[in-house]
Amino acid sequence: MTTHADKPRLDPAALRDLIRDGKGPRLLDVRTPGEFRTAHIPGSYNVPLDTLREHRAELLHHLDEDVVLICRSGARAAQAEQALAEAGLPNLRVLDGGVTAWETGGGSLTRGPERWDLERQVRLVAGTLVLVSGVAGLFLPGLHLIGTAVGAGLAVAALTNTCAMGMLLAKLPYNRGPRADRDTVVAALRDSS
Repeated sequence: MTTHADKPRLDPAALRDLIRDGKGPRLLDVRTPGEFRTAHIPGSYNVPLDTLREHRAELLHHLDEDVVLICRSGARAAQAEQALAEAGLPNLRVLDGGVTAWETGGGSLTRGPERWDLERQVRLVAGTLVLVSGVAGLFLPGLHLIGTAVGAGLAVAALTNTCAMGMLLAKLPYNRGPRADRDTVVAALRDSS
């Protein structure tokens, strides 16, 4: 286990050792349902970050103290860690490097239909907005400011470790996939206890 900014991190090899006997920690994957459906660590539960934030007090009653939070790279899992810690759940850990590091380290994944992950979608939308507004700005003065606003938004996203565009894209039907609302999440957590 490594420590990053005084927050407990768990590397993929350490997590594999913990779950090998089947009695490891509860794995909460905070990506969108669409991302989760594409590929996830076997035995993990999908609790999308927005659902977790909104219903953390309710979810707290269905979680024990041994929880590992997972996302694509670790950024959303760190946000989930903060939200659950503020709600009073101790001993949270984040999978360092997320599903990407897990797969790179030889961990198995349960796979579904292929989809673009949320971070890739953000890059596509932001890049397209900057490109189109830059070219259109040559013909319509002032339109280039859209690209400037997108750039400012990306800078704020990096500084705050949140992404407004990502949160908006997560609400699209493409990213929602199967239901992952509070009732569905709580039922899955309760059934596994």
